[in-house]
Amino acid sequence: MTSPEVAPEIVRFYTETIDEADRLSTTADGRLELVRTQELLRRHLPPLPARILDVGGGPGTHARWLVADGYDVHLVDPIPRHLTQAEQTGATAELGDARHLSAEDASYDVVLLLGPLYHLPDRTDRDRALAEAHRVLKPGGLLAAAGINRYASLFEHTAFAHLHKEPLRESISGILATQIHDGKKAFTKAYFHSGAQLLDEVTTANFPNTQVYGIEGPAWSLLAATERHTGESLTDSPLFESALTAARMAEPYPELLSASSHLLAVGNRPA
Repeated sequence: MTSPEVAPEIVRFYTETIDEADRLSTTADGRLELVRTQELLRRHLPPLPARILDVGGGPGTHARWLVADGYDVHLVDPIPRHLTQAEQTGATAELGDARHLSAEDASYDVVLLLGPLYHLPDRTDRDRALAEAHRVLKPGGLLAAAGINRYASLFEHTAFAHLHKEPLRESISGILATQIHDGKKAFTKAYFHSGAQLLDEVTTANFPNTQVYGIEGPAWSLLAATERHTGESLTDSPLFESALTAARMAEPYPELLSASSHLLAVGNRPA
């Protein structure tokens, strides 16, 4: 199988535009995403010892705490800059693509896809990534796959108080209609899932009994906007604790999935 190419705008974005290593630590909503992802994964991860393949794991933000928890983590990412950062976490790392993994069949207890699905606008590519995850998982192994919520940009730019400006309104209207960001401004090329779509894609890939969670919950945009408008860090504040509590309280109510920024699908390969 020929290894597919990563879109050049994605490579440029993570190489030249942002340092992904800072994203989940420098803002309150980033910290909220990290804490909630940790909570949800720890709820489902198998006991030690276990091997985790962190596909699209970036600079190793999640690999770091997983290694600290005692897991054997191997990270795959298409951005060379990320591999240098990831190797400092205690994980092993290799250059690669979610759609064509070098791992052997049934060789991992857990596969994380916490970034690839929303950087693959074509359903065929997302299906290929999920099929590869299924292939390398042991029977009964755990898949955790993240998506960006279809309505995230609507909530975000409303809270930032500029959605009413015509260029931005047109841009967000396009994302709502097509579920695709073209990568020409701000963020890079991306696909935005609904909870139902993410569930369908993962279960179709033969991960039955999958559950979809809202990671940050319904108050994340309030947290992000308050920090942006005041210029003050809110990572250690009552508002952060309230937003975290809201995310936890929202879990039993699937109608609140559409208010979260990211979605997390968790399922097992059949034993």
